[in-house]
Amino acid sequence: MVRHRGVYRADSLEPYELSRSRIENFVRCPACFYMQQVEGIKFPSIPGYNINEATDILLKRDFDKCRELGVTHSFLRARGYDHLVPLRHAKIKKWTQSLHFGADGYFHTVHQPTNLKIGGGIDDVWLNSDSGQVHIVDYKSTSQKSPGREISLEDKWKASYKRQMDLYVWIMQRMGLKVSEIGYFIYCDGDRFTDKPFLGKDVANMYFKMSILPYCTTQQWIEPTLLGIKNVLGASSRPNHSESCEYGSFLVSSR
Repeated sequence: MVRHRGVYRADSLEPYELSRSRIENFVRCPACFYMQQVEGIKFPSIPGYNINEATDILLKRDFDKCRELGVTHSFLRARGYDHLVPLRHAKIKKWTQSLHFGADGYFHTVHQPTNLKIGGGIDDVWLNSDSGQVHIVDYKSTSQKSPGREISLEDKWKASYKRQMDLYVWIMQRMGLKVSEIGYFIYCDGDRFTDKPFLGKDVANMYFKMSILPYCTTQQWIEPTLLGIKNVLGASSRPNHSESCEYGSFLVSSR
């Protein structure tokens, strides 16, 4: 069967594929979401975050070694999380590939009331050896501009990180796994205030302060949001932009 993705087709019977990031677009501004998904308008792209991608790759490499051995990582053990072990699963690599989330065997679920196929790509999954549950794990990278400031999830713009974790836990639960409501964020904080030398003879060494942040997920917003998305996809005209939408402000000011 032909997969239903890209521009929305109201006459298609196949589930319409929406990634986690597209759902976040809807939360931020239904009008921009409609412009992309229904009208097919392409928004300006931004360069990739190559440093963030590099830290993700290095973290996965470390945890994959532990996954193969069936042991926890010394980073987790030192912080009292020795009961958490990277999950060994036949589909773990497929689950991490966000670009293919809608294909068979990848990380997605179909929400029957809306006929939406919701998915994405996770960073990692850990098995809790005490409870038998699994935990979704997400890697984040940053560099604090103020010395001594602790990493937290309380910044306003990090609400999207929480929604991402909410949605991924919801998806995995619907995939039939025994999933904990607690997800974990691993933060790599590039330390610009260290006294350690940066430039060596052949390489430069950047030091990262590492944090692990547990987060208790919530799912109350998901169902209403998916129903709202379905209504907007089927609308005959574009909804209003959100008050905080930068594109909406530009369109109004440019008239």
